[in-house]
Amino acid sequence: MTANTDLIATLSSRGFIHQSTDLEGLRAHLANGSRTVYLGFDATADSLHVGHLQGLMLMRWLQKAGHRPILLIGGATTRIGDPSFRDESRPMLSHEQIDANIAGIKRTFERYLSLGGNAGQVVDNAEWLDQIGYLQFLNEVGRYFSINRLLTFDAVRQRLDREDSLSFLEFGYTLLQAHDFTELAKRYDCTVQLGGADQWANILNGVELGRRRDRRDLFGLTMPLLATADGKKMGKSLNGAVWLDSNRLAPFDFWQFWRNCDDRDVRRFLALFTELPFEEIDRLSSVEGAALNEAKIVLANHVTALAHGEEAAARAHGDALALFASGEHASNLPVFSVERSKLAQGLTVAAALVDCGLARSISAVRRLAAGGGLRLEGEALPTGDEVLDATQSRWRISLGKKRHIYIEVKG
Repeated sequence: MTANTDLIATLSSRGFIHQSTDLEGLRAHLANGSRTVYLGFDATADSLHVGHLQGLMLMRWLQKAGHRPILLIGGATTRIGDPSFRDESRPMLSHEQIDANIAGIKRTFERYLSLGGNAGQVVDNAEWLDQIGYLQFLNEVGRYFSINRLLTFDAVRQRLDREDSLSFLEFGYTLLQAHDFTELAKRYDCTVQLGGADQWANILNGVELGRRRDRRDLFGLTMPLLATADGKKMGKSLNGAVWLDSNRLAPFDFWQFWRNCDDRDVRRFLALFTELPFEEIDRLSSVEGAALNEAKIVLANHVTALAHGEEAAARAHGDALALFASGEHASNLPVFSVERSKLAQGLTVAAALVDCGLARSISAVRRLAAGGGLRLEGEALPTGDEVLDATQSRWRISLGKKRHIYIEVKG
């Protein structure tokens, strides 16, 4: 990216931009100096998942263009939970759980961004929200917002229209996020907030608070909410969240998620989740059918290399080739555990898969087996009710052509 590159045009062409509070003003703002930009994350789990990847890649492009990222972790706001477009309140987490989640999330950031010193920073909003009193907050923030206006925001209105409960705790979340933006502006001269499309109202409130109270010009930019071509929410698979931390999901399984994406998603994913030039993206995605597999492998290699490193990506690719081409055992398949006591009682393959959370029910495994999609050590199983050999400690199981795992004994 050169000094003369129109950054907003680049980001738009790659699919990152949904709405902005002032797109032309933001274009000029980013073009006229190094700016500090922030993206927020609530610490609801100890890993981010691929649904967060769009924001991390957007931050990566901004940093490559000379801007400074702030990754704000909601150590305080996680205790409330953003109610935006949710049907019910999030479960409350303890301080210990939140601290453990924050430690896990921080590990992911450094894969995508340069942090430390003037490069970029991770900040916890508990630094200031834990210190502010209720009356002080009402005076410094609450006085600038009317209940009438807050009730017009879609996230609130839809919840009330469905007659779903919305606690006062959750209703105040948007004011806390507005306060976060203005606090970051004061402390770090942060002038731009990024977020998903569902954060639009929260971002607007921060921009408005900065203008009305602090006489400061702030900007907001939202990204499209991503779904796969078949309508599924990005970040989810048939077997749960696609985590970015290898402690939650093996690099091989992560690689497979991208390798097995829908043909209709390939070009969009290459634009969003790799840094390949458009000429290469167009070349890779201009074919159809089986020929598109090359593009999926390139996508899987690039995304896995960013998340887990070049070596892990190469190993995942090699393991996939070994499994699907020569039938050799892979060294980096995801591993799930079953209790030794259950094995001694005569544990079936179907029961083991359900116990490990790999299948919804025994009947679902039986249907898979009936269709020829269940294999144990490469051999097709007719029913799934076959008992695992109690003299072994590990088995390789295939669920369909594209999902392969190990089950091993623990205890």
